[in-house]
This record gives sequence, structure tokens and C-alpha cells, in this order.
Amino acid sequence: MILSVSGINFTYGGHGVLSDVDFDLEGGELLAILGPNGVGKTTLLKCINAIHRPQGGSVMVEGRDVLTMRPDEIARGIGYVAQRNDSARLTVFDAVLMGRKPHIRWTVRDHDLRMVDSAIKRLHMEPLSLRYIDQLSGGELQKVAIARAMVQEPRLMLLDEPTSSLDLRSQVDIMTMLRRVVDEHKIAAIMTMHDLNTALRYADKVLFLKDGVIHSTGPACGVTTQVVEEVYGLPVHIQTVHGHPMIIPAL
Repeated sequence: MILSVSGINFTYGGHGVLSDVDFDLEGGELLAILGPNGVGKTTLLKCINAIHRPQGGSVMVEGRDVLTMRPDEIARGIGYVAQRNDSARLTVFDAVLMGRKPHIRWTVRDHDLRMVDSAIKRLHMEPLSLRYIDQLSGGELQKVAIARAMVQEPRLMLLDEPTSSLDLRSQVDIMTMLRRVVDEHKIAAIMTMHDLNTALRYADKVLFLKDGVIHSTGPACGVTTQVVEEVYGLPVHIQTVHGHPMIIPAL
């Protein structure tokens, strides 16, 4: 078991955002957290990596309580890709290299440089390697953030809307790469997402949040029209296209 989330409660400004959230994730599994805007998807990710401190519950990563770990320890085990990433006067290569910081003791090693180079190639960013990231588009900046998380060598990756700023080809590249990393390295990954069809295509499991609680969770292949309609308040059809479930609004 890589991740065990138990009884997470989070309140902000006197308003309950999350209540009694429980789920587990094994190595080699990709979980999609789904639900309407404002339901607590991003907040849940931030509770898992201790950016937010929940008022109750625990988060265990490979048997260790994240809420008691130092920031550098969390960074060695958890890679986090925020929905919005600030730009700075760094080259793409140097920005990705920052992801190795939790592992660097005295100096950058050849191994660190090779890992950065490999991540950049995986995301087809070689032509951008020496560009400054404050010159990049939103989608290109998102790729840099994902590459930086990859080189951390985390056991758990958290991605907040990883495809939201990307064109169709880049979306497929990112999701294919993420699926491959999860499968090959047997890490666990969680992504929040609004695109239900992308989630069902690539995720092993889905977790639907509604009103701050888990409405339902289970295999991506088992999602029903009833669940989608109850969570989003919209009638839908689910059809299989080339072996993948496809949700179509019934309007």
C-alpha cells in the first residue's frame, strides 16, 4: 500500500470543505478525483501533501504519517503539480533540475543531469530546453511542472488538472506518459480532472466528490450513468468507443 487516507476532515472559514474522506491507493494505480467546481478536489490534494493541515484524519504514505514529516521528506516521497505554476527567470532545464533538490546533498551529479534530460525528452521539450520559462505558454509551463515532479522520483504523484492548459496532442502525450510512468515504476498517482472521458480512458479508479464527501468510488470501467447524473445533475449516456467508455450529455 502506497497511500492510505483515513477520515480526512477540513474546514475553511467555518465552512466544512471535506468530511470523513477515506481511500487507499496501491503502487501501479492511477486515481482520478472527479466532481463539480468547488467540491474540494484541489483541497484534498493539498491535504494529502500537507500544504493544508486537516482538522482530523491521517495521511499515510508507505507507512509514514505525512502530517508529521518535514517538508524535505515530503518532497522526496510526493511529487505535486499545481494547477497554476508561477514562472521565473530560469531556463526550462534549470526549472526541471529544481525537482532534484530534495535528493541533492552537496553538488549536482551526472545522474541528476541525466534524469532531467530524460524527462525533457519524454515530454518532447528538447527545443525548449534553454528557453526561459517566463517566455512559455501556459501549456508549455504545465509540461515543465510535470517534468519537475517526475525527476523527484516520488512514490506518489499528485496532479491538479494536469491537462487543463494543453492542446489535444499534448493532452494525449501527458496522459500516455503518466500512465507509462505509473505502470513501469509502480508508483501511485492521483489527478483531479473535469474531463470525465479523459479520466475514464486513463485512470484505474475514480473517486467522485459531492458536497465535501465521497459520493462513490470504484473502478473507472464501472462508472454508471446514475452516478454521473447524481454528482453533476445532468442526464448522460455512456457508450463504448474503441474499447473505452464515453460519457455523452443526454440533452
